Amino acid sequence: MEELGRPTQALTDRSPPFSEKEPSMRMLLQVYFPNDEFNEAVRDGTAGEKLQRIISEANPEAVYFIEDDGNRSVILVVEVENSWDIPGFAEPWYLNFNARTKFRIAMTPDDLALAGLDELGGRWG
Repeated sequence: MEELGRPTQALTDRSPPFSEKEPSMRMLLQVYFPNDEFNEAVRDGTAGEKLQRIISEANPEAVYFIEDDGNRSVILVVEVENSWDIPGFAEPWYLNFNARTKFRIAMTPDDLALAGLDELGGRWG
C-alpha cells in the first residue's frame, strides 16, 4: 500500500520481532494509562482483550507492565522502521484507553560499540 508517495506497512504485516535483518531503530514505547478510562475497561471486562490485541499487533520484543508515579503503565520494546510507523504504534493506545505515549531510542551494548565513542571523544573531547 502506498500513501502520500511513501510505502506503508500495516502492523499486522510486520515480520517477527528483531528477525535476521537488523532493526532500523529499537525504541522503548512507554504508555501511560489514565485511571478513569483504564478502570472503566477493567470494570466492563474489555481491558484484557484490548491489551492483548494492541500488544499482538505491535509485535514487541518485550513487554513490561509497571507502576509509574502511582499510575499504571506499560513499556514495550518495538522496532520502528520508519518515522511514519509511530502513529501505528501510538493510536491504538490513544483510541482504546485515552493514554499518553513516549518513544525513546534504545541501544544494546553492541549498538553502543558501533557508535565510535573513542573517535567522538578524540574529535570532541
